[in-house]
Amino acid sequence: MIGRVVVLGEVRGREAAALVVDGRLEDLLVAPADDDGLAPGAILRGIVDRQMKGQGGVFVKLPEGARGFLRETGGLAPGQALIVQVSGRGEPGKALPVTARILFKSRLCIVTPATPGLNISRRIRDSDERARLETIAAEAMAGNDAGLILRSAAEGAEAQAVAGDIALMRSLADAVMADVAGGPELLVEAPGPHEQAWRDWAEPAPDEVAEGQGAFARHGVEELIDALLSPVVPLPGGGHMAIEPTRALVAVDVNTGADTSPAASLKANIAAARDLPRQLRLRGLGGQIIVDFAPMPKKDRAVMEQQLRAAFKGEAAETSLAGWTPLGNYELQRKRDRIALSQLLRD
Repeated sequence: MIGRVVVLGEVRGREAAALVVDGRLEDLLVAPADDDGLAPGAILRGIVDRQMKGQGGVFVKLPEGARGFLRETGGLAPGQALIVQVSGRGEPGKALPVTARILFKSRLCIVTPATPGLNISRRIRDSDERARLETIAAEAMAGNDAGLILRSAAEGAEAQAVAGDIALMRSLADAVMADVAGGPELLVEAPGPHEQAWRDWAEPAPDEVAEGQGAFARHGVEELIDALLSPVVPLPGGGHMAIEPTRALVAVDVNTGADTSPAASLKANIAAARDLPRQLRLRGLGGQIIVDFAPMPKKDRAVMEQQLRAAFKGEAAETSLAGWTPLGNYELQRKRDRIALSQLLRD
């Protein structure tokens, strides 16, 4: 399967979307079995509950008795209603992370009520095109204090389509942000896998969009998913890395296989570093991650850190590369933005 292919189908009876580039699975979205509407991206009216001293935030009452945690305290008082958006996945038994910086996303634009200003995606480099889009954006947002980001998919789109998309998101944002009267309520549902794929995988434009019953099987996606359910990831040269989540952290162990030479170690470590972001993304893993690279001289650590920083650059999930531990492992923190794939397919 050559090219960029978006596959819209089902996995075990659940809506799912896969992005496959030249036969390699790059992203995967699967709807949870018991979706309560509180998935990342959902917009809700919440009620400020109480401040958490020492944690720099407040608890927020959400619909259906759920709790959110907002890392903001300025100007907030218990009992106050406010609009929040789910920003990540909560750990079992813990509050959902929410934010007051709401994003209203469509395929062509993002309206940002809390962040004024008009911005064009950096991926759009042509100066004439940027000027054209800036004019459209300024006219469409005239008289509104909200901010706007035009996404890369807007490049080359007809002016009427761009303006219409902006008007739709602007209208939705105005209505939702004004709806602060009442108790906890779900105001805008999180996008499902098919909607999110249409919205976020539009650029670069796919060479093919496959959909319908059996689409995953026809394009070999089911086999690619099966490989993700194994902890072992083969690496070039006979090495492998094992990715195993525990209750406290995700452990990653890199091995060279039969060849234990320094050259084989560096080769396996570099291959593992380059593929680690994709593997964590596809497996839905986050939190604290500890990587035990294959044995290598300390002088090679700088090279490995460069590889890791390059690999994680541009990842949608916020990732903090903490560095080397005293025992020679590498530690990083990745935001939990999805349910773990193994849990999704087990439920």
